[in-house]
Amino acid sequence: MENSRGNWGSNIGFLMAAVGSAVGLGNIWGFPYKMGANGGFAFLIIYLALAFIVGFVVMISEIAIGRKTGKGVIGAYQEISKKFKWLGFLGIAAPMLIMTFYSVLGAYCLEYLFLNLGDLAFGTLNMAGGDLFGAMLTKPGACIFFTFMFMAICFLIVKGGIKDGIEKFNTVGMPALAIMLLITIIRSVSLPGAAEGLKFMFAPNFEPLKENFIGVLSVAGGQMFFSLSLAMGAIITYGSYLSKKEDIVKNSAIIVVSDTCVALMAGLAVIPAAFALGGEGAAMSGPKLLFITLQDVFSAMGNIGPLFGAVFYLLVFIAAITSAISLTEVAVTTYADRCEKKGVTPNRIKATGVVCVLIFLGASVVAADGLGSNGMWVPFQNSLGIVGAFNDCWLDFVDFFAEGIIMPLGALLMSLMVGWEIGTDKIKEEVEVEGNKFHFYTFYKICLRFIVPIAMAFILLGQIDGFLGLEIFS
Repeated sequence: MENSRGNWGSNIGFLMAAVGSAVGLGNIWGFPYKMGANGGFAFLIIYLALAFIVGFVVMISEIAIGRKTGKGVIGAYQEISKKFKWLGFLGIAAPMLIMTFYSVLGAYCLEYLFLNLGDLAFGTLNMAGGDLFGAMLTKPGACIFFTFMFMAICFLIVKGGIKDGIEKFNTVGMPALAIMLLITIIRSVSLPGAAEGLKFMFAPNFEPLKENFIGVLSVAGGQMFFSLSLAMGAIITYGSYLSKKEDIVKNSAIIVVSDTCVALMAGLAVIPAAFALGGEGAAMSGPKLLFITLQDVFSAMGNIGPLFGAVFYLLVFIAAITSAISLTEVAVTTYADRCEKKGVTPNRIKATGVVCVLIFLGASVVAADGLGSNGMWVPFQNSLGIVGAFNDCWLDFVDFFAEGIIMPLGALLMSLMVGWEIGTDKIKEEVEVEGNKFHFYTFYKICLRFIVPIAMAFILLGQIDGFLGLEIFS
């Protein structure tokens, strides 16, 4: 029986939305700089292994849980488990926390898009990338305004619903993103000195793994989960609208492969350009990589630079918004489930508005902080005398709880729930409805019961170690 709340208009619509959720700032911004800071090729090998041994398995589980229950993340866990019914609350806490800083990063992309368009039309940009980024961060009013614009666009898409809002946008947005990414790659790899960036990415080098294997593992694992939108309620939510006819295993593979390809493409778009401009150090510079190094690359192109800059930041904005609408939908679907349980017709426009306003209020604090540029108080700054613990900004503070704790903990507990409480046979039953086959079931069962929990435990400890600067594994 089809989901009474509605379904995706087509399987390709679901795939575009799920890939859109996975493809976001985690790919375009996070993957290149984390790869740069963690050994290049060594990071890539660990990332790929985790994506296909852990990410693929968790993806199957989350889509199956969502479709089996036909509910959002809270209702799904309450229905499917007795011991872990509370786990859904972690699944909704993560996207709400993530959106408080994700929307701000998306707003930066939107502001840079307008700055480059203005430069293209009027030649108004006459400062280096570092000065431009610093000036933007120290103008909290403008950052809050663009954050409001980002959330307003998110509201306009999500209020349209699964089929008429989210699916329609992603069906156009994802192909457009791929085209713009290819344009950026062509320009990046053709820059003088770009070959060193390609060598850094793909030439075998395992020294970073010898020096700090757990550190690289934890960063790659956290990036993989963030990039694939796992353990944050989005995939369970999207799965709850999926037709019973669709092949979960095939769809999961397509999503993981597509997201991984886009992450590699993002690396090709960013890292060679960073090496061409500033060498290896530029490839490790976090937000600066996207908003300083790359902006300097575009400025160095002369009159055509602003055009490439506008195309690139439009691409990053589309990547950001496709993920943002999936994270927002997690809370909206939860509201719809509650209304349905009470026999009340949900008001999607009202629900979307309330969720977006709540996110904007939290995001305003992150925007005003300006990545620590404006001297705002940060909770637990240098807590317990640990140098670096929440030392930088509100973004790091919120990210610690979302990406550092909630997501790896949620994935760990979900794997224990499926593997040892409800049993992997429940997932197999859901996968095989309508005559579909679970060809990798033995692999799935072994990974979910043993490999995923162990890997997630190390990733969780590594994330806590990295965020707090404890250097346990160094």
